[in-house]
Amino acid sequence: MTVRPMRFGLFLPQGWRIDLAGIDPVDHWRTIMRVAAHADETEEWTSAWVFDHFHTVPVPTTEATHEAYSLLAGVAASTQRIRLGQMCTCVSYRNPAYLAKTAATIDVISGGRMEMGLGAGWYENEWRAYGYGFPRAGERLARLDEGAQILRQMWVTGESTFSGKHFRTSGAKCAPQPLQHGGIPLWIAGGGEKRTLQIAAMHADYSNFDGPLDVFVRKSGILDEHCRDLGRDPAEIGRSANFTVLIGEDEKDVQDKIDWLTAHVVKFLGPEHAGQAERWTRHRTAIGTPEQIIERLGAVRDAGLDYGIMFFPDMAYDLSSIELFERQVIPALT
Repeated sequence: MTVRPMRFGLFLPQGWRIDLAGIDPVDHWRTIMRVAAHADETEEWTSAWVFDHFHTVPVPTTEATHEAYSLLAGVAASTQRIRLGQMCTCVSYRNPAYLAKTAATIDVISGGRMEMGLGAGWYENEWRAYGYGFPRAGERLARLDEGAQILRQMWVTGESTFSGKHFRTSGAKCAPQPLQHGGIPLWIAGGGEKRTLQIAAMHADYSNFDGPLDVFVRKSGILDEHCRDLGRDPAEIGRSANFTVLIGEDEKDVQDKIDWLTAHVVKFLGPEHAGQAERWTRHRTAIGTPEQIIERLGAVRDAGLDYGIMFFPDMAYDLSSIELFERQVIPALT
């Protein structure tokens, strides 16, 4: 296996993970753009990302969760270099032909910097709250397969005529097409071994699944098998994973960051959800001192990770964690 230098993406503060809580909504855009502008001006970051969610997690609250595509359009118009994506779009929240148009428009606004993360969707509360029902997993995955095909048609040919079980189009036009030759890069997110990874093998430019070393190795190997079954070179698909980052100069600093996150969650979600902070930090690959994170991420990189997408819980309040990661971690892995 050829080990390639890692690339890094940065999740922007958006609210879904209580990461704008306590900040007045009038200051949200300025807060989001402070992080986006920093990433745009700092060459260590290849891309900036948002989540496609409508309610906070693990339970809906009145804390903000900004909508992904309207947010990306604003960021696209306000940045110059950094690539932009969502990890990941629920294919059933928007008609896929409409979604293709939306993404193509943002690609034009950005000058050809759009990425498309696509998944089957899992957050049941959101589905039901917005009137989408909550189909069984097999149907949600079938929609993912059909939606990916419609996106490709729209972006590559400028038009889609498609008759599937769940989605249909008849001469739906995508004009203008994305500026990127061959369309917007498509990321398929999820680690379901029988179907999701098969769909990634069929359609993805990049995959996205869990980042702990043992899980990553297993999922990556199964993706390779699906590729071989389909006659596709596994090397054509980049491998990515998302990581929560709590980084400190030393062990005490790291523990202070963990304690801050726990207190933050309790303050805005209540003590009954105190365990959510632990769930967000359960996979500790990117939690620790710079040296510890370099060792852990380096092991996943050596196993084939091309692209790490990083979420800093404290980024809306303080950029120092991001800056420490930029200074000490990214150079060691790239």
